[in-house]
Amino acid sequence: MARGEGRTVSKAEPAVDIAPPLTRTIAQLLTLIGGLHGHGVRLRLAAAFVLTLVSKVLAVVSPLVLADGINALSAGDASGALPTFLGLAGFWAALRFASTAGPQVRDAIFQPVSEEAQRRAGTRVFTHVHNLSVRFHQSKRTGAVYRTIERGIRAIDFLLRFLAFNIAPTVIELLLAAAVLGFKYGWMFSLIAAGTVIIYAWATFGVTEWRLKHRREMNEADTEAAGRAVDSLLNFETVKSFAAETRESQRYDRALASYADAAVKAYTSLVMLNVVQGLIMTVGLVAMVIGAGWLVARGPMGPGDITAVILIMTNLYAPLNILGFAYREIKQTSIDMEKMFILLDEKPDVADAPDASLLKPRGGEVEFDNVNFSHEGRDAGLEAVSFTAPAGKTTAIVGPSGAGKSTVLKLLYRFYDPSSGAVRIDGQNLRGVTQESLRNALGLVPQDVVLFNDTIHYNIAYGKPEATQEELNEAARGAQLLDFIESLPQGWETRVGERGLKLSGGEKQRVGIARVVLKNPAILILDEATSSLDSGTEAEVQAALETASRGRTTLVVAHRLSTIADADQIIVLEEGRIVERGAHAALIAKDGLYASLWKHQAEEPQAIAAAE
Repeated sequence: MARGEGRTVSKAEPAVDIAPPLTRTIAQLLTLIGGLHGHGVRLRLAAAFVLTLVSKVLAVVSPLVLADGINALSAGDASGALPTFLGLAGFWAALRFASTAGPQVRDAIFQPVSEEAQRRAGTRVFTHVHNLSVRFHQSKRTGAVYRTIERGIRAIDFLLRFLAFNIAPTVIELLLAAAVLGFKYGWMFSLIAAGTVIIYAWATFGVTEWRLKHRREMNEADTEAAGRAVDSLLNFETVKSFAAETRESQRYDRALASYADAAVKAYTSLVMLNVVQGLIMTVGLVAMVIGAGWLVARGPMGPGDITAVILIMTNLYAPLNILGFAYREIKQTSIDMEKMFILLDEKPDVADAPDASLLKPRGGEVEFDNVNFSHEGRDAGLEAVSFTAPAGKTTAIVGPSGAGKSTVLKLLYRFYDPSSGAVRIDGQNLRGVTQESLRNALGLVPQDVVLFNDTIHYNIAYGKPEATQEELNEAARGAQLLDFIESLPQGWETRVGERGLKLSGGEKQRVGIARVVLKNPAILILDEATSSLDSGTEAEVQAALETASRGRTTLVVAHRLSTIADADQIIVLEEGRIVERGAHAALIAKDGLYASLWKHQAEEPQAIAAAE
């Protein structure tokens, strides 16, 4: 009967509810894993298929050997026939063992092929997702995307095994069993076997199709529960700061209750399917036994033949037992793979041109030439922005919130392409160079440095994985971090925790600076790198940043204007347009927007002191 029911991993975006045609799924699967090499793939596939067929043949033939032994024992002198019976019984046992051991050996032979297929598919999808544009990652739930990849990969293993070793061999076994029954005992037995299989399959497919809606409800409830749990755990600081632990537990409990209700319906429908399957198999077996008994009573068959008929039918039921499970899983795996292929079909908004060349940075001059850009679904963006950041100099970009400062940096990184105009580095249009070479030339220290849940060594070396320890020490020293690292009990092997939460804000920022210093980029980008730090820590990090920016082109997005007063050039943005530019003193003398922002920030400490 349909076994293997259990909690299913939640559905992942993009949502697909209707299973695609199996032929399309097979074609997609073959395309995805096509060209497998190594592990003796063809030889392993051939050996596995032959073992499967031999096992099926032995499963059908072995009962006939036992039948001959029982007939010999019942036909004459029991003591005289006993050696014959024992010999045939031993031969039957050997055949039966071979028929059951064959699939186990087959699985061991086939496993490297399956693992290679899953590895290849998983790597391809993972690489594709990383190559998608920022817009995709900002609009998708990370957990859902990962589930899409995970379930699609697992579907590959199931489909490969089922298609190669279940469908065709089972059909062969059914035809072989019907032929043996017909030739050996009469076509009445073939008709009973065929009728039982047809009715069983018809009932199983019908009930399973009806059950799928309950499975979908259960998956949707599981998705909701998993989504709430992940969101809550990732934002545990917010939960604790609002003392909302009980509230989050109640939300999760409600989600689990919805899952439990759907799971009960799914399990109840499974019980119904099992009962229907059991009834059909019992009726078929009883019909076979009655027919055999009638022929034994009339003389054409012996007692051993009844045993053979029962064993053949029992062997037929073995693949039928998982028919409902297999049918449901094939539809579900088809859906899972369809989602994965939809993900593979996702096209990046920003892609390398076919003739893209490597960026060849010289001095590191950055030029924005009449750039226009607006975010999807938003009016605000950049309008006719033109400026040049001279090589080896520091250019600061300031302005009120929403003025477009971070958008400038995203265009420089080519996370987006401008709707018109051009961004150039050393005269090279970013649309004409590869994204990898572009980003290799840039080094970013963001406002909130997010670290991998690994060691300090791994996180700093991320800027240059092949760096020597001496280079790592120099980078850490330049970021004023080396003394701190060496004071830790585990030194460079200290783990920083998820997103670097075991480090303070200033320590994380300095790890980010060390990572960029190690990378040694042509252009350094500081995106409000000190805005979230206290004044004491800010002074330390600012000193490290000044060291890191010395002698290289530096673009600074800053909220605290005091940190960019010494910049060679200050660009002032308002509502996506450049309204002022120049050095600090000239902009103060101009008494425009920059002077207003400077005055406002200068008054804030005095207002705070007065309030105290």
